[in-house]
Amino acid sequence: MIMEGSDDAPVYSSELCVSFGYQCNVTGPSIPPIVPEGLDFLNSTMIRDSCLKMSSSFSCLSGAALSANATLANTNLCNGLIGEEILPNLDSPNSFRRLASSPSLSRLDFTSSSSYSSFTTLGGSTPGDNDLAENERNFWKCMSAPTRTESSTFLNTIDAQMAGGAAGEDRVQAVCSEENGWLFCGIYDGFNGRDAADFLASTLYENICLYLQMLEWHKKKQPGSFKSTLEGENVTCQNALPDDPDHLNSKMEQAKLPNSVEELTNENYSSDIISCLNRALAQAESEFMYMVEQEMEDRPDLVSVGSCVLAILLYGDHIYIQNLGDSRAILATGTIQEGGVLKAIQLTETHTVDNLSECNKVLADHPDDPSPIIYGRVKGKLKLTRAFGVGYLKKSKMNDVLMGILRVRNLCSPPYVYNHPFTMSHKVSDKDQFVVLGSDGLFDFFRNDEVVKLVHLFIQNNPSGDPAKHLVEQLVQRAADNAGFSAEDLMSIPAGRRRKYHDDVTVIVVILGNKQRTSAASASL
Repeated sequence: MIMEGSDDAPVYSSELCVSFGYQCNVTGPSIPPIVPEGLDFLNSTMIRDSCLKMSSSFSCLSGAALSANATLANTNLCNGLIGEEILPNLDSPNSFRRLASSPSLSRLDFTSSSSYSSFTTLGGSTPGDNDLAENERNFWKCMSAPTRTESSTFLNTIDAQMAGGAAGEDRVQAVCSEENGWLFCGIYDGFNGRDAADFLASTLYENICLYLQMLEWHKKKQPGSFKSTLEGENVTCQNALPDDPDHLNSKMEQAKLPNSVEELTNENYSSDIISCLNRALAQAESEFMYMVEQEMEDRPDLVSVGSCVLAILLYGDHIYIQNLGDSRAILATGTIQEGGVLKAIQLTETHTVDNLSECNKVLADHPDDPSPIIYGRVKGKLKLTRAFGVGYLKKSKMNDVLMGILRVRNLCSPPYVYNHPFTMSHKVSDKDQFVVLGSDGLFDFFRNDEVVKLVHLFIQNNPSGDPAKHLVEQLVQRAADNAGFSAEDLMSIPAGRRRKYHDDVTVIVVILGNKQRTSAASASL
């Protein structure tokens, strides 16, 4: 069910490709309804048969996405299985829906060496053509949807619900389990086509589930640190453990299987969870690049397809964040009583040549290349310095399949675009109010502080409104003002031509914590 916007919502809001909302529900005679301060989502999807744990990381969320690019749903990777079978089972652009149990990688038996060997193969080696022909279709069918698991890990998907869909080249995904008090959100901002974003939507969440179950198995069988060993991985984590052997040994003696919010969100497990996120993304990248190599002779355009990645996992009082590219997560924090001003804190890095540290890294990594950055773009092609996919800037053989002006000249020392994400964890405080996730299309028009102010004022003045939808509507109005005509006129321009005025834009707003409020409206929930 779509959440209501403000009473005077523009007619063009019906053009949204994705618009969903979710409000946590509490049942039981002694527990009052939990809604965010100043926000009642009367028409959001609710789980009627579960009881929100008081340690929940969020109380409600909304998502909205609007397309500007004319993009065909032309994903043909894996013999069309992603576009024809997997994504239709995952997409739910206007409501959350309960996930059905299905086979998946999460159900691998990690105690079996053969299963672990199979997993390693899928993670990056190159199986023979006969093996690929025999196993590829079965493998991708088993990825058709996140599964209910028998695991006791906090990311088990019993009673999980999912919403999301596509807007132009963007993909958005939200998966939550109210009963277990966790939320996963992903925004995949594709470029040069939607294949990479589609691939991420069909695999990344599942990969994360898999690695978190590996973490649990590892803690059972081999207590100790679960640090990443991926070659070339560059992890930035606020709560990472120091690489001191004595420190690690002391932690080993105390380590045990996590069974509570406190155990899973302490410093040691925060580092382990960050490692799981990075491994999951590295596996997705390896699988995607392998599939591109198999099909690039027939579809050379695939070597230029890529995506930014923004993924967050909320559990208890921790937010785990991963980003690759220029999408952003903005935290609004401060005391809102008595006219307090909320502060906007960016929880992500911006991986473009406009970021001086990113630009300097590209230059330093290619000392023998006289022109790694041309006209403000990496090899004259891309402003991003880190991205998923975009193989022609990472591997010479992928660049070689392109012809004419599409091919990069003098690709001296690839990769020029990196695939290691920025990652961090943040412990939520009582002052933290909400988090806004957005593709770069949002920040083409609004500064971080403007985004926080717009959301804050909206939820104060429209207690039953949808802040994500409101942000998209405000963006359309500003884009129209900049172009010198009305918002209605702007929205009458077909997708593709409208890209001249604004990019695809995807927004998720998550209200944090268990902020309680009693009102006639909330009492009726």
